[in-house]
Amino acid sequence: MWRSAGLAGDAQKAETKEEFVKVKRRDLERLTTEVMQLRDFLPKIVNGDILGTFQKLDAIESNLEKKEEEIEQLRMDCEHFRARLETAQADCMREKKEKLDLRQQLNEAKQQLLQQAEYCTEMGAAVCTLLWGVSSNEEAVKSILGGSKAVKFFTITAQTMESFVKSLSEDMKQQDLDSEENQFVLALAGIVTNVAALACGREFLVSSSRELLDTMMHLLGDMKPGLCNKFKVLMLMSLYNVSINMKGLKYISESPGFIPLLWWLLNDAIRHPFYYSQRSGLEHFSAKDLLKNKK
Repeated sequence: MWRSAGLAGDAQKAETKEEFVKVKRRDLERLTTEVMQLRDFLPKIVNGDILGTFQKLDAIESNLEKKEEEIEQLRMDCEHFRARLETAQADCMREKKEKLDLRQQLNEAKQQLLQQAEYCTEMGAAVCTLLWGVSSNEEAVKSILGGSKAVKFFTITAQTMESFVKSLSEDMKQQDLDSEENQFVLALAGIVTNVAALACGREFLVSSSRELLDTMMHLLGDMKPGLCNKFKVLMLMSLYNVSINMKGLKYISESPGFIPLLWWLLNDAIRHPFYYSQRSGLEHFSAKDLLKNKK
């Protein structure tokens, strides 16, 4: 018992010795001064740096968040534009295919239209050539003029003649003039000539088809010398036949384009005396016949 108590006392003394350290007063004062200085200055230095660092960190974090939001927005915009691009590409491909289909349909329609135009021209040339021959018969002409489509026929004749002359060019070759279109127009002019050769035909043309007469006078003034001589001769013969009728003569002579046309025809006949007879296969006819008829 006494031994144990002695050991306990020794341990307590050892602990008491460890709690105290001998330090010189001067050193203690210096240490105290330094600690006080650290307590005064360290918070200012450390707090300022830390505050600045935290502020910079907050700013960086804010910028980072903004950048992330911008990146996300750009990503969403990119996805949106990618979707629009894919849609536009699909629409473009569809429209391209539709255009190709429409172009093919257009080409087919043009081809069909061209075939129909050629067929109509060939049919018109054949029918009008036959009608030209038939119109030399007086009874046939009276039957034609008595039909309900006579006025319409001569209106279409005027339009066809005008369209044909507009399609002519100065460098047109002879083989172009031997085409079905040329034969078609020649047949129409021949029909008008034969109709105007009869009294009833002249009366009909003056009364109901003045547009045709105006068109022929206009075309004669516009056509170039030496081009489509047969066609010119037939139109001149038609006007000559119409001028046999007093009303026809009055209408032609009072037409605003008659004097210029007459002057042009006289000059053309003087400069090119064979234009209306050479290779025409028709009786020689010149503008002098109009002057004779006026007398």
